[in-house]
Amino acid sequence: MKTLLTAFVLSASALTVQAQSDSTKALTISGYAEVYYGYDFNRPANHLSDGFLYNHNRHNEFNLNLGFIKAAYQTNRVRGNLALMAGTYAQYNLAAEPELLRHVFEANVGVKLAKDLWLDAGIMPSHLGFESAIGKDNWTLSRSLLAENSPYYETGAKLSYATSKWSLSALVLNGWQRIRRVDGNQTPALGWQVQYKPSDRVTLNSSSFIGNDKPDSTRQMRYFHNFYGIFQLNSKWGLITGFDSGWEQASKGSSDYNFWYSPVGILRFAATDRFALAARFEYYEDKKGVIIASPAPFQVYGYSLNADYRISDQVLARLEARQLSSSENVFQKNGGYTDQSTSIKTSISIAF
Repeated sequence: MKTLLTAFVLSASALTVQAQSDSTKALTISGYAEVYYGYDFNRPANHLSDGFLYNHNRHNEFNLNLGFIKAAYQTNRVRGNLALMAGTYAQYNLAAEPELLRHVFEANVGVKLAKDLWLDAGIMPSHLGFESAIGKDNWTLSRSLLAENSPYYETGAKLSYATSKWSLSALVLNGWQRIRRVDGNQTPALGWQVQYKPSDRVTLNSSSFIGNDKPDSTRQMRYFHNFYGIFQLNSKWGLITGFDSGWEQASKGSSDYNFWYSPVGILRFAATDRFALAARFEYYEDKKGVIIASPAPFQVYGYSLNADYRISDQVLARLEARQLSSSENVFQKNGGYTDQSTSIKTSISIAF
């Protein structure tokens, strides 16, 4: 990984010099790193919190959640992104990918087909959900349960059209959060996204996924929809509401479907330009274990309170307390399971 990063930085530096000599080209280099400490009061002996969490999931230790360096290139006709990463996010969220590809955060190329119409292909951020893998772009330190258990990234081709108010996308994908397609799976997945911004204070989004994420011999079609709204109520108060719902065939060829869903609401108060508070309520139900493998039907409520302090334009410090509760024993504790999970996390990030 060290060798890859060194080669990447040297190549990006050489390209920067070349780009500076040609005003028709635009190459930018950026980076991000988020270090965190988390304490899980269920005190897992292996220092790893429950398996349905993929960010900030190491207990009682300091660690890197996500760090990357990125080169972005754009002209009037073409664009591309390449970002290499490290951290516990990459370690756990990309565990099913080939080892070398676990360090790829983005790798995509796009061409402009017509005015406001682009075709992009490669490894890209997911079109599902309002929460990013990049912590500073979210209102809370930890990710919501619905974000942790839906795709953060996707691989395929995307046709997109955008105006000042509307953004429309159609996608052909390798699968449900996949770089490499599942062995034995020859079924392309499909997705689309419709986003409407009637003003700079309101964003409404509808995104969908259709596909099979298993070998064709055991094909189970999955249908998933993600809806959210982002509302800047005034200069200090903001609100995000979201709702995910999914259906997957109970078995190959079955007319019966297993259903899961998750609502979430986040209220944010920006007291000053540097200090903000956010409160979150969420619920996640997956009784049949389609997405979350659990020792009992997964029906979990969650509450959290987050405090942000922006030390500078590039540096953000955060503190969060989170409580997850279930009617069943689904959280790991002392080699068994319990119905409560309480954690405290803090992080500091830098972006440049």
